[in-house]
Amino acid sequence: QVQLVESGGGLVQPGGSLRLSCAASGTIFRPNFMGWYRQAPGKQRDLVAVMTSGGSTNYADSVKDRFTISRDNAKNTVYLQMNSLKPEDTAVYYCYVAGSGFNSWGQGTQVTVSS
Repeated sequence: QVQLVESGGGLVQPGGSLRLSCAASGTIFRPNFMGWYRQAPGKQRDLVAVMTSGGSTNYADSVKDRFTISRDNAKNTVYLQMNSLKPEDTAVYYCYVAGSGFNSWGQGTQVTVSS
């Protein structure tokens, strides 16, 4: 399996920005799916943003025009740029990568948006 290491979470004020990173160990054999999910206490883990191997993206309505998913293939890293953050964005964020014969979750990183 592929190991994913997340970083970039933290505390930010409303309206601020954070960039989350999800770095995969070794090489990933043409993953078909890359995504970010989030889970707040007592809530379901929800999909936030996805990217296919072809580069197409999609976003949850709650984050459209504020979040951007991207990937650096040379670094085996997926990013989530989060702008105009709101308190309701507070959650643990998880990356997920899947392809033929493998799938892996990141360990989660806490994002807290508060004054």
